Amino acid sequence: MALAANLGIAVTKFVAYLLTASSAMLAESVHSVADSGNQLLLLFGGRRSRRTATPEHPFGFGHERYFYAFLVAIVLFTLGGLFALYEAWEKIRDPHPITSWQWVPVVVLLVAAAMEGTALRTALRQSRAARSRVGWFGFIRRTKAPELPVILLEDTGALIGLAFALLGVGLTLITGNGVWDGLGSGAIGLLLVVFAVVLALEMKSLLIGESASRENIRLIREAILACADIDAIIHMRTMHLGPEELLVGVKVAVDAEDDARRVTAAIDEAERRIREVVPIATVIYIEPDLPRSPVVE
Repeated sequence: MALAANLGIAVTKFVAYLLTASSAMLAESVHSVADSGNQLLLLFGGRRSRRTATPEHPFGFGHERYFYAFLVAIVLFTLGGLFALYEAWEKIRDPHPITSWQWVPVVVLLVAAAMEGTALRTALRQSRAARSRVGWFGFIRRTKAPELPVILLEDTGALIGLAFALLGVGLTLITGNGVWDGLGSGAIGLLLVVFAVVLALEMKSLLIGESASRENIRLIREAILACADIDAIIHMRTMHLGPEELLVGVKVAVDAEDDARRVTAAIDEAERRIREVVPIATVIYIEPDLPRSPVVE
């Protein structure tokens, strides 16, 4: 939905720029082109992440989704933000009014806002369940799947950017002063730079490797401690290999009198219980050891 909307918007905005030579319209055109490329990057990353694990990459390719989402932040920063700031500087340095097809940009921006609103509404509907628990900003911060946060940030930024463009173009039409058009482009550029930095920081954290959510960690602990022959958890580490792939490494305390058969049965039971409560726990390593002090109960 976001890709289809941005492709249509990009063509419409660029035609409006050719007719009016508006700086804000050019900035918005490039912004929509960048967004369309970003959606293609996300689709490509999602496709590559589904490849089967290899001896060289034994844990699979789930992190590819984070890598391509990080590229989205770079594209948004350079092609979107920096270009808009450069165009703003050029227009403010040499301002000129919009003298032809004066009301075309206003119509185009209103149509674009309607299309962006449709794409944003789709993203909000898809993320409603998760956002209801942690809020909009919490969802951006905590979700492990990069696509929806990227679309939410892009479409929100696009709507705010359209408002800046509409304000800049409108004031230029009213006053005949092209500086307002340049200021509108500059506001769009600053907005895109901020959104790109936020997105880059979130994707960097996922690329480095984030642990499971607090809820999943709690469920995993409870599942392990429910096993009769496991006395305690000595320590546990988790890391997302991808949005739907979780690595779990645990060292558990067992009774020194238990034989190998009993310890093995306890480990198998713990793995089964973990997968029942946290299905995304695809890779589980459980190491038995003797009780230590302190242990994590």
